[in-house]
Amino acid sequence: MPAAIDDRYNLRDQTAIVGVGNSAFARRTPEVSPLSLVVDAMRMALDDAGLRREQIDGLLINIGTPMGVDYDQTAEALGLDIRFADQTWTHGRQLGTVLAHAAMAVYFGLADYVACVCGLNWSRSGTVGAPGQNQDDREIGGAHYENPPYGVSSPGGAYALAAQRYFDRYGATSADLAEVCVTIRNHALLNPLATMKKPLTVADHQNSRLICEPLHLFDYCLTAGGACVVIVSRADRAVDCAKPPVYLSGFSALHAGRKEATGARPGLGVWQQDPDEAVPDARDLQIYPKAGVSQADINGFYTYDAMSSVVWMALERWGFCKPGEAWEFTKNGRIGLGGELPVNTSGGLLSEAHISSWNQICEITRQLRGECGPRQIPDAQFLQWGTNRGDSVVFRRA
Repeated sequence: MPAAIDDRYNLRDQTAIVGVGNSAFARRTPEVSPLSLVVDAMRMALDDAGLRREQIDGLLINIGTPMGVDYDQTAEALGLDIRFADQTWTHGRQLGTVLAHAAMAVYFGLADYVACVCGLNWSRSGTVGAPGQNQDDREIGGAHYENPPYGVSSPGGAYALAAQRYFDRYGATSADLAEVCVTIRNHALLNPLATMKKPLTVADHQNSRLICEPLHLFDYCLTAGGACVVIVSRADRAVDCAKPPVYLSGFSALHAGRKEATGARPGLGVWQQDPDEAVPDARDLQIYPKAGVSQADINGFYTYDAMSSVVWMALERWGFCKPGEAWEFTKNGRIGLGGELPVNTSGGLLSEAHISSWNQICEITRQLRGECGPRQIPDAQFLQWGTNRGDSVVFRRA
């Protein structure tokens, strides 16, 4: 059982999201600056919150070099006067940490309103052949547990190794994984902002080309970017904003170490030689008593679906199903709208856009305000964002 929670250090519902905004999505438009997209998203977030630009005194950047501009350039471009700033590398799996930093900053008085900012235009980055992406300059040679000396030279390689290990251990197949892609695409079809507008079938998935076996084309996320801004304040200030607050009820920080791997959950990483089925970890599960909920209270789940297999990994890590059961759990409409646990209702990275999952935080906020129209989760009270790497946030409706 998780250890008892010390309420002296519990920020449950003490902070909230008060405004969100996201720009149009950028795809095959190398002339578009990520900073210009951020300007659009900031304007929308301020309007959403009913705030003036002068009230933003905190800035957290999740578009650090080499993928985007720095915090000081962003503050200058937005005309902000900042007394608290922080910056992280551009990875969706750091999103939970960024939101936790924002919550701590406003709670402890370092700022009144913190804007969390992410802006990406993948057609300007080295991931699609243009200058600006230097992750392979790291000492070990790769950014996602890939190992260039052994021929594994792409992020997809790490995910593919973990997916193949999962297939071999539990009997799942690529066709089972296709059902995840189809469900999330169906959600995107209900989202007017989503990039992908064409229905997807399991046959379409299976007939698409293999990119890094066993992962097919539609198992990979989009290279459609854009910008998102999420404004966080203390709960007592949030009630004065234009729309109902969405409370930040619980946090789990990003994990690291030999048990962790980008494309896997503990027990399936490339460094782990022996099966380790001790998931979910009791330390991870502390997020639920911190937030005052259990898994059964979560009305929808959101994860960084850079590859479709990560959905399985994340569901198992957070205890929604046992190790090796996610491939069956995600069948028969269970993770679709109207199912037991809708997943990535905006279309996620697979079918909406890749803004390091910040577009999913915008979706969560709108879901808990009841603003999502045909893709609305009825009576949603608690939603969770969580990754296979152990970071997570639980959100509560006002």
